[in-house]
Amino acid sequence: MFRQMFEEKYMRFPEGLNKALTFSYDDGVKADKRLLEILNRHGLKGTFNLNSMLFGCERWHDRMDEEQTYLTFYNQPHEIALHGARHIFLDKVPLPEAVNELVQNRVYLENKFGRIVRGLAYAYNGCNKRVLEVLPALGVAYARTTSATYDFALPENFLQWNPTCHHTDPQLLPLAEKFLNQDPLGEFKHREPLLMYIWGHSYEFDDDGNWDLIERVADMLGGRKDIWYATNIEIYDYVQAYNSLVFSMDGERVFNPSARAVWLEIRGRSYKIGPSETVLFEREL
Repeated sequence: MFRQMFEEKYMRFPEGLNKALTFSYDDGVKADKRLLEILNRHGLKGTFNLNSMLFGCERWHDRMDEEQTYLTFYNQPHEIALHGARHIFLDKVPLPEAVNELVQNRVYLENKFGRIVRGLAYAYNGCNKRVLEVLPALGVAYARTTSATYDFALPENFLQWNPTCHHTDPQLLPLAEKFLNQDPLGEFKHREPLLMYIWGHSYEFDDDGNWDLIERVADMLGGRKDIWYATNIEIYDYVQAYNSLVFSMDGERVFNPSARAVWLEIRGRSYKIGPSETVLFEREL
């Protein structure tokens, strides 16, 4: 095989896997309970984006009250993330009001669930340059949009993290098939890892009468040994750890300054680089 392709370094997910799958669902509605059962049954993981001033608004897609929300999510393997205190357009209010919307949301969720909350899904996809610039100061690590990419690439900007597609998109099942069949190791060039990111609202399964759709997707994509099932923040943190790797000038050594193990591929071989570990790559014979 052409030697040059072996010199590139490609991130691999935990245990050297080439694929990852994540979900993101908004609003904290009663249908989330059924969705959680489906995800858990198939070993899938995702992120649930919650408002903090709209509990019990049953006329607004049957939202859960405060206690129901806590009992539904407090002991789950899934991530809790921001969706704004009041579910407003962040780009249609003065910046201080947008900041207050997120600060109130974050403080409430962190105190209620006893965890640090660092993710965000933009309500109504409301975002502009001013909002983007202030998010890091608010401790927001990533923010999900509603703009479909129809591909499996990692985001260039985690504060504008575009998902693969919405679960109602006609391309969902074809994309799932493509995700399963595509193999980065079979590519001559561009052997980047694949990430499929599905988002939506669980109440849509009730509205559309198609819970069988998510059951089919979960059955297709779940329980596989070649896919890393992760929350949004787990993917973000892993990518940041990989990006912190320090390479020697000739690219033959790598040091991992982070507190977690990361994997990379070079010359067709996958390497695990442990925390504070330096690894020398084997040269081609």
